[in-house]
Amino acid sequence: MSKPARAHGKIIKSSFTVPGWAKNRHVQTIWPRFIQKRLPLAYQMERLTLPDDDFVDVAWGPKPQETAGIVVLFHGLEGSIKSHYANDMMAQLSVNGWQVVMMHYRGCSGVPNLNARAYHSGETGDPSFFLEWLSDKFPRIPKVAIGFSLGGNMLLKLLGENPAQKWLQAAVAISSPLKLAECAKSINHGFSRVYQKYLLNSMKSTLRQKMEYIDYRKLIQLTKEDVDGMTSFTQFDEKITAPLHGFEDAQDYYEKCSAYHFLSAIHCRTLVLHSIDDPFMNHLIVPKEEELARNVTVELSERGGHVGFMQGSVFNPRVWLHERVKQFVSEVLPTDSTCSYSSRSY
Repeated sequence: MSKPARAHGKIIKSSFTVPGWAKNRHVQTIWPRFIQKRLPLAYQMERLTLPDDDFVDVAWGPKPQETAGIVVLFHGLEGSIKSHYANDMMAQLSVNGWQVVMMHYRGCSGVPNLNARAYHSGETGDPSFFLEWLSDKFPRIPKVAIGFSLGGNMLLKLLGENPAQKWLQAAVAISSPLKLAECAKSINHGFSRVYQKYLLNSMKSTLRQKMEYIDYRKLIQLTKEDVDGMTSFTQFDEKITAPLHGFEDAQDYYEKCSAYHFLSAIHCRTLVLHSIDDPFMNHLIVPKEEELARNVTVELSERGGHVGFMQGSVFNPRVWLHERVKQFVSEVLPTDSTCSYSSRSY
């Protein structure tokens, strides 16, 4: 007699083991960004025009001779193809006939976008438009998506909003801020404020550039002095993110855009990789098994930092995430030795 189908998802212990030199969560978080050597990568950019006449820039990884599958990347807050995790993951996954592609959010490719609105943790309109475009372009090729940090939260929310979607066969979310309000609190304490300041300065710089050609005073009564005075994500989200994107305030934005609320509605196979010591978050964001759809697996490690997961020796370090994600993608997508489809030009 066969076992009944699991009614909910599962939480499992990660196979990741932390080396002695990288037990500290800040070492795990900082090392891959500032110390780990970048992998060589050749990519091409393509501009995609959006329905509101704004644009996003798409980075295509090396083109395989025959495309067996497509891996879609969604970067994190203020990220781009130049971010360590995006560059190196694209380089690592550009094998087995896999075409890797990443959509930059509005204003994140080094060129400010045209409209006042930008992107946020729950903005799924542009990514769904991109995935539909990608599906039309490569209708027969199976696809897996990977979201990092903010991109992971967005991806999980998108899948929960569209349980019957046909764009993706599977997904991975890495170091995702599943409860935005909790994360906004956590990153505003202790050493984590260093990360907040670093990211906030980038956000403020991008906004100041846009203020040169968009008068925000007509939209949200915002001046450059207001921008200069912001010292936390909560302040930025209260004064800018929320009013620009149709939310009542920061808390309304956090509540409506936290992926935590969408985990029970996801139908496709989904892996959530998370470290409990992530300095951007706290233990309260970890869901319970009964809050997960049955195809969702949360893989937890005690250590690993934020998009870190460094292993190996201090003289020969390696990123465990690359190995784990490649294993997952291999289970979902065919390889060029088993199945392939003719690539269309792009």
